[in-house]
Amino acid sequence: MIINNDTILKDSDPRIRQISQPVSLPLSDEDKDLLRQMFRYVVDSTNEEIAEKENLRPAVGISAIQLGVPKQLTAISFEDVDKNGETIRHEFMLANPHIVSSSVQKAYLKSGEGCLSVEEEHEGYVVRSARIKVKAFDLIRNSQVEIRARGYLAIVLQHEIDHFSGILFYDRIDSEDPFREIEGALTI
Repeated sequence: MIINNDTILKDSDPRIRQISQPVSLPLSDEDKDLLRQMFRYVVDSTNEEIAEKENLRPAVGISAIQLGVPKQLTAISFEDVDKNGETIRHEFMLANPHIVSSSVQKAYLKSGEGCLSVEEEHEGYVVRSARIKVKAFDLIRNSQVEIRARGYLAIVLQHEIDHFSGILFYDRIDSEDPFREIEGALTI
């Protein structure tokens, strides 16, 4: 499968709203291959030379439904800074990720969110949980994992998991007051 800006479903395609189904474990060769291709897209999309040559839009994550495959598979890769100011890299190839707990405290990106499937700009805060715990199978580690995520990683995971329910980020923007400040929220 070729994954590029032309093959990623856009929000005008009703298939992007389709509910994704859990995959069987252990993963089939087909599902492993798809996860690896999705991960490769995310990694390559941040390399300007490769991205331009292969028609890739920059991304930190992608879910299988964005390729028209209604399976609970997502790949994530990005650099972040930990609480000590050290650069860390988050990399996951997740099957069947699900949120098992979330904080009462909320969080949002000051600049708003974007999505490979959404070409038009949708301004406003996408309010999510500031901290979550996710359980999934991770192909990189080849095992079941429990991810305790805070801040940006928590937002990215929630964004990708939303895709499994046919939810796009702009569905979570308050249409009455898109830039409403949330008291006590973590702003990133």
